[in-house]
Amino acid sequence: MLRHRDEGDGATGRQRPAGRRSTGAVGPLRRSAAAGLCATAVLMAGCAMPTPYVPLLENPKDGRTFYLSPGGDDSEDGRTPETAWRTLGRADALRFKPGDRLRLKADARFPGRLSIGQGDAGNTRRPVVIESYGAGRATIVARGTRAIEVHNTSGVVVRDLRLVGDAASYRTQDGLAFVSDLPGDRKLPYVRVAGVEVSGFRNGIRLHGGIEASGFRDVVIRDCALHDNQDAGLVADGPPFSAAAPAYAHDEVTVSGVAAYRNVGDPRASGRNTGSGIVLGSVHRGTVERSVSHDNGRSSSPDAVEGPEGIWTYDSTRMTLQRNVSYSNHTGSTVDGGGFGLDNNVSHSVMQYNLAHGNDGAGFLAYSAAPNAAHTGNTIRYNISHDDSRKLPQYGGIVALGTRVSDLAVYHNTVLTTANGPVRAPALRLEPGLRGITVRNNLFVTDGSPVVAAPRVLAASAVLMQGNDYHSSGEWGLLWGGRAYDDMAVWRQETRQELLGVRVTGTDRDPCLVPVPVAAAGPDLRGSGPTRGALAAQCAHALADAAVDLRAMGIDPGPVDYFGAPLNGSPGVGAVQVGPAA
Repeated sequence: MLRHRDEGDGATGRQRPAGRRSTGAVGPLRRSAAAGLCATAVLMAGCAMPTPYVPLLENPKDGRTFYLSPGGDDSEDGRTPETAWRTLGRADALRFKPGDRLRLKADARFPGRLSIGQGDAGNTRRPVVIESYGAGRATIVARGTRAIEVHNTSGVVVRDLRLVGDAASYRTQDGLAFVSDLPGDRKLPYVRVAGVEVSGFRNGIRLHGGIEASGFRDVVIRDCALHDNQDAGLVADGPPFSAAAPAYAHDEVTVSGVAAYRNVGDPRASGRNTGSGIVLGSVHRGTVERSVSHDNGRSSSPDAVEGPEGIWTYDSTRMTLQRNVSYSNHTGSTVDGGGFGLDNNVSHSVMQYNLAHGNDGAGFLAYSAAPNAAHTGNTIRYNISHDDSRKLPQYGGIVALGTRVSDLAVYHNTVLTTANGPVRAPALRLEPGLRGITVRNNLFVTDGSPVVAAPRVLAASAVLMQGNDYHSSGEWGLLWGGRAYDDMAVWRQETRQELLGVRVTGTDRDPCLVPVPVAAAGPDLRGSGPTRGALAAQCAHALADAAVDLRAMGIDPGPVDYFGAPLNGSPGVGAVQVGPAA
């Protein structure tokens, strides 16, 4: 595993083997499927930005307020807009106390940087606030430095600002950095970032933990736009992972309403991944929700041994990636470039109610190259993937691979893949290194063979398939254990898949997938996935007898489907349990 400890280095800690070649045959592209995808793409419009920023309500109590204005004077006291300071250098000399507020004039530009050190800042009840005043956002223009650095302290709110870097900052610096290199595993509490736009840095926002797992706790980053940075929009990292004694730098991290886009990667960085949207590493109890990642990774190195993803996590536990959209993400090499990922050493985590489409790599990836049992107990459910693996056929809509991935549950997802010229990826790809994987009640749809690719022999203890729909609008086929099957009954008989005792499960019937109109979002959108660009099965009734009852197996399928419809009784097949409204 690669690990870079330089504070100016935003590389994350995973390493990939060379990508595998597709073994699937190329089938004809059906015009009906292509037309459906075009209609779906229209419905995608408007997914690129987070919800409008709403200012936070907390105000410092009994603290001091200082103002910065281009028309100010550093010899003044800075305590009112009329006696404002002029430069960040003057503000940087201030020793912040709990409850203090630094306010920068909106629509003004301030060259330089701002540092909050170990003797500064506030606490959870009286944080230090850095913000704009007036209409609009103030801009901090960094010249070869970070724009704002919070080092070995917390109790800080940064909001309603624009941070812009120059060419030197783009190569080496983070825009907004929270850094802890304290001894031990101390967690510094209370970090809030809201309404911040960051561009022109190596990483937009970074949480950097110490070698002994010191870091931050109770972190909320919301309603931010992180774009046109080099390595990543948002990254969290910490110490090298130890399976024998797991330690995580950061605890209780929430990312909500963040747009990460055009973070293109470093074409010179062949030894590390660059060009991701949102990357959380070394986190215990984290959530990424209602966020968007798109058009990242285009300039990542063609020689990289590992590539970027839209939204992913590694070396973390109890993570939730939900209600996000990740699309049109790329890789410069032959690895990665996908929408969502549970990567090395991720445990007891879930990806749910997400939408992935048009990515170079997998829509949803579960992967581990680490020679340990740390990648375990994860769930991929109620997600939609279509037109993923547009560049790399060795992936697919949903992919599980690596040296050891165990106890992964994949259920109630909807996957549609179609050929992109000569590139044909399966809806599901399974590779050796899997243990205790269950794949149930999913819709796997392609326009040609193979619908599922498992090129090598997988024992029943490795993978269990039950209640899925395997449909192709073109040539039908499954690749399993080195053999190509063109008959589902023969595959079932020879592999003992799609059986529940003596009962035959699964089907290859047409689910009649259609884009869901924006207005037809189901009976209850609370807790739902993105409403634009989803796919529903018009022929769901024809698939009902193919599904298996998860509750009867002791599995809680969750409270709602992709669109927030309550799951009453035994759910059917796929992510959407109700058809679109008439």
